[in-house]
Amino acid sequence: MSPLPPYTLRRSTRARRLRVTIDPDHGLIVTVPPATRRGWARPEADIERFLREREGWVRRHLQRHAQQRAELAARGGLRDGATIRFRGELHFLRVVAAAAGSRRSTVTREGGDDTDELVVRLAPADRRSIAAVLEAWFRERARVLIDAQIARHAPALRVNPTAVSVRDQRSRWGSASHRGRLSFSWRLILAPPEALETVVIHELAHLRVFGHGPAFWALVAGRRPDHLTWRKWLRTHSLELHAALDDGLASAGDLASA
Repeated sequence: MSPLPPYTLRRSTRARRLRVTIDPDHGLIVTVPPATRRGWARPEADIERFLREREGWVRRHLQRHAQQRAELAARGGLRDGATIRFRGELHFLRVVAAAAGSRRSTVTREGGDDTDELVVRLAPADRRSIAAVLEAWFRERARVLIDAQIARHAPALRVNPTAVSVRDQRSRWGSASHRGRLSFSWRLILAPPEALETVVIHELAHLRVFGHGPAFWALVAGRRPDHLTWRKWLRTHSLELHAALDDGLASAGDLASA
């Protein structure tokens, strides 16, 4: 019998059962209830049995992650001439020196002969990394598009968010609180506009219906009938979007639950 892939064990007070996920950064993760909960003090035997029953699923997803990381590395990381995704499309990355006297690095989107380019002009006085410069630019554009989609869909859904934030959420693309606060991942700007719109609609719908029952999905489908297509796109490209500014790939989720 072949050894199982290594995994990270996490305990969560919100967990009611054993759950397996493939995380873009940490690989195979097994989440179980706290040790104080009845039957979960020593879960190792249950975990091994669970992973054996789903070994094919686990290895397929780990292999897909390895392939995606290889593809990302082949794009060149954050170096001049690399490619990076923006609004769903691959763009050439150009890294050049800023004009003399410039104190802050800038990013512009420019048309190229074959593919649009993101041009990063680095100012010597700006101590930020290329990744930090790009992230700031991506965040600004994510905020503009997210706000535009909220303005478009909130009235139709008869909701009014009390606050909206754009963060670097690692486990979900968006979230909604009972107090009407919405939060979104800036990395949605890397995805196609339809995917960003789908997430905005999803979270706005939660201000009407918490939970994922038929009434909730009816609201989402009423605004975006093809939402399943874009939710799948985000699942498929989760690793890519979360590793987009990881320059270490140049030298080198809850994507699914069992």
